Amino acid sequence: MKTLLLTVLATLIPMALSAQPLNPPATPARPVVDTVHGMKLTDPYRWLEDNKTDEVVKWTRAQHDTALAWLDKNSPPVPGLKEELTRYTDRTITSPPSFYKGREFFTRKVKGEAQAKLYTRLDGKEVLLFDPVKLDPTGKSSLSGNSYSRDASIISVGVQVAGDELPTQYLIDSKTGAQLYAPLVQVQGVSWTADNKIVYIEQRTQEQITKQLPLFWQRLKLGESVKDAPVVHKWADAKNWGSVADFEYSPYTVYDLGEGWQQNTISIARTGSKDTPRVIFAEKGARATITMIGDTIYARTTAKSPNGRLLKASVAKPEFKDWIEIVPEEKGVVLESFVVTKKNIIVLEKRELLKRARVLDLNGKFVRDLPAPEFGSIAGMSYDRDSNTLYASLSTFIAPFKLYKLDADKLEWQFLYQDESVLETKDIETKQVYVTSRDGTKVPMFVSYKKGTKLDGNNPAMIYGYGGFNVGIKVSYLGAFATLVNRGVVVAQPGLRGGDEYGESWHEGGMRGNKQNVFDDFYASAEWLIKEGYTTSKRLVAFGGSNGGLLVGAAATQRPDLFNGIVCSVPLLDMVRYHKFRIARYWIPEYGDPDKAEDFAWLLRYSPYRNVRSGLNMPTMLVIAGENDTRVDPLHAKKFVALAQANPGQINPVMLKMDYDSGHGTGKSTAQQVEDRETWLRFILAMTR
Repeated sequence: MKTLLLTVLATLIPMALSAQPLNPPATPARPVVDTVHGMKLTDPYRWLEDNKTDEVVKWTRAQHDTALAWLDKNSPPVPGLKEELTRYTDRTITSPPSFYKGREFFTRKVKGEAQAKLYTRLDGKEVLLFDPVKLDPTGKSSLSGNSYSRDASIISVGVQVAGDELPTQYLIDSKTGAQLYAPLVQVQGVSWTADNKIVYIEQRTQEQITKQLPLFWQRLKLGESVKDAPVVHKWADAKNWGSVADFEYSPYTVYDLGEGWQQNTISIARTGSKDTPRVIFAEKGARATITMIGDTIYARTTAKSPNGRLLKASVAKPEFKDWIEIVPEEKGVVLESFVVTKKNIIVLEKRELLKRARVLDLNGKFVRDLPAPEFGSIAGMSYDRDSNTLYASLSTFIAPFKLYKLDADKLEWQFLYQDESVLETKDIETKQVYVTSRDGTKVPMFVSYKKGTKLDGNNPAMIYGYGGFNVGIKVSYLGAFATLVNRGVVVAQPGLRGGDEYGESWHEGGMRGNKQNVFDDFYASAEWLIKEGYTTSKRLVAFGGSNGGLLVGAAATQRPDLFNGIVCSVPLLDMVRYHKFRIARYWIPEYGDPDKAEDFAWLLRYSPYRNVRSGLNMPTMLVIAGENDTRVDPLHAKKFVALAQANPGQINPVMLKMDYDSGHGTGKSTAQQVEDRETWLRFILAMTR
């Protein structure tokens, strides 16, 4: 009976989609004409940028309600889907434990609870330290990171409200959970000094976001006023970022100042001195990450090595020109990270998207490979120097990651923990393929499908993409996507340029003036799926969020023929004005500066909002925005939807769904996660049938 019902639904849904108009509320056009670099640009929906006016609030709610009504009619409930998502989302989930100074800390969300809580283990017993639901019984406040004092006696616990990413830090006793000091309001960064009562803090206030003011770090003695704390690290522009930290095993403080995800400047000074920090790395277009043990500096850098290499230096000669290469760059291998143990250096390398570890001596000489204990990719590695213990996570497509520990001398794997798996994955296969993009570049792609899938060109399919900020695809658990695969949907994840799949050159190939490469890689991947018989454009949905929302927004305007539906979540869409709102100046090094004529030209060419044109009929689109999003202003989604709906050529529905108690996607309660996932999964299933 269940199979019959699914068959009936699959037959009926396309008819419903073609028969049901959206009927959105009327949106008045109030054109504003700007002259930018000698070009006149008309913006008919500039008034929607003001999210707080009564008119915009009412318009937004009307659009949201209209979208929900359409979705209820055209993407009806799928038998078993909500129950499956509830099992997956509302299960007991324990985070990988943090081990520090002989202590164990972890978070756990128990089945039936809205948010995760912070725990420790004392004398073999679990002790609850912090419960955000006690602060906010609505379940809309969530943990947003912890930091531990040097003796592990105090924990700074970050809490955000409704995903606003403006955390308050609660300073608590690490054994009892008792609050020790007044909370630090709107502080996003806490770095502890050797003195357990002094911290470096980075405030992030609503005013700083609204006015796009640069952030800075202060040195605060706990119990004293933040406003009186001296500034110890600052920068001139809100597009920059920085950090300051005392090394735990070296008498030095490191000051990091970055511009985008490609370039940074590193300075050091003896901890506690009044010396001006000495610049040791400032290579144009390159990044470095350092750690210090005693007077020795270990560094991973992309300078003259886009795939990364490992170098070593002494505080006697700390500048980059004196750094000594101990692990050279290797073609086809990305040196992702490293840890320095008492006897060895463990490097994590990526070869064709699969991560493996190698063991070197402290001078970089190869000792041996460190094979994974079973099939999978080593997702990450950390080291507790006090216990001389390594912790490593192992990822696959079909199960949550596994956590292992290794004695840093013996390097023998010992299984510690794996999260509960409630989704059926035994019939899911994933393979890696390569797609030829428009300019001849080979693009990797993971394709997941149900065993026995016939390549008859008629399977439902979804393609998910991001392509930016040095963030790439990796071997990782399919999670909620598994619910699609189990229902016959092919799920494709291409490794687009702009990511980190093949080092910094791959990232650079998809940023700034090269951004069109990202879109072309995406289209080539979709065309490959069609050509190879996985699907057809009439049953293919594109899905992307944030920078991926920009990607699928561009796809909607450039290649509407390739897709039947698009999920465009928390997107950037008006690229000639993106830099004027919230924290978007951070994105200038990645996308370019619209205030510069050259950058403006390439941004205008692909900006989705500026390329909605007469005669264009984009695929049916579900555009999702977060009301409390501090990263990407919801104005992008609002303006784009209004313009699309007003376009005479637009036949397919383009609708706006607001997440009213959410930001850029973090901090959602269990109930919110279930509701949101069901909404876009139902839409995808409807648009692929």
